[in-house]
Amino acid sequence: MPIAVIAFDFDPLLRLGDGLVVRWQTVALAALVAACLVVAGVLARRAALRPDDLLYIVVGAVPGAVIGGRLGQLVTVPEAFAAGPLSLLDPAIGGFELGLAVVGGCLSGAYVGKLLGAPVGRWAHVLALPLLAVLGGGKLAMALGGSGQGSPLVAVWSTAYLGPGPWGSLVPELPSHPAQLYEGIGTLVLVLLLILGGVGEHSRAKQGRLLLLAIGAWAMVRAAVSITWRDPAVLGPLPAGGVIAAGIVVGAAITIAALPHWTRWRARVRAARAGEDGPSWPDPETRPQF
Repeated sequence: MPIAVIAFDFDPLLRLGDGLVVRWQTVALAALVAACLVVAGVLARRAALRPDDLLYIVVGAVPGAVIGGRLGQLVTVPEAFAAGPLSLLDPAIGGFELGLAVVGGCLSGAYVGKLLGAPVGRWAHVLALPLLAVLGGGKLAMALGGSGQGSPLVAVWSTAYLGPGPWGSLVPELPSHPAQLYEGIGTLVLVLLLILGGVGEHSRAKQGRLLLLAIGAWAMVRAAVSITWRDPAVLGPLPAGGVIAAGIVVGAAITIAALPHWTRWRARVRAARAGEDGPSWPDPETRPQF
């Protein structure tokens, strides 16, 4: 078997004594999420938003992410849930599909923000880049546990995981596409391009367009990288997860195009309601006759 040029041989477990063992991948992801929450809180203060709403929105995003992730996993690996619908509720069966998890989390987080009376569009603007950073950094963190290895590849950039592990991919010693690194680096490049392009400074983006743009661009990167996954192709070169990512790209584009029309329609509805609640002219049947 050819040996990959980039070979990782380290202990993926952090041993804290007294039998407490944590994966380095988990530690890195937790630190990344905490840092991005701090950044989001700072951005919220600069945008004159209430930072305490951030916690409720993030917690509110969890159920949507879980539901979306499990439904996405049902689509990508239906055989894992052959025991019946209740197997979707068993965390020991299957996993989570990231594309629909992101969509579901955004929807439930937005719903909680709406219940709080928070300006959802402005929050979406603030959280767009931190969310991308979590998605990109999270993929890079997977490399610390050997998770997310792609299809076999013999090249100067192929990667393999040696040593006892435990590693997160099957046959970790097989030289493969570093698919997790492709997606992580590509996503972080998107963050840099959006910052350098000044997209966040555009006032019209503060109605949620920046978040839609970020999710759509990330899904485009994910769909492109998916052709290097070990999953079987179901539509052209795309596996089921790649098809979901492509669908997210289309959905984000349609929503961005429809958002101005939705905003104008809501404005007309509010204006009509205001006119009904307080008419400028008296009712012809009740006004005095001269």
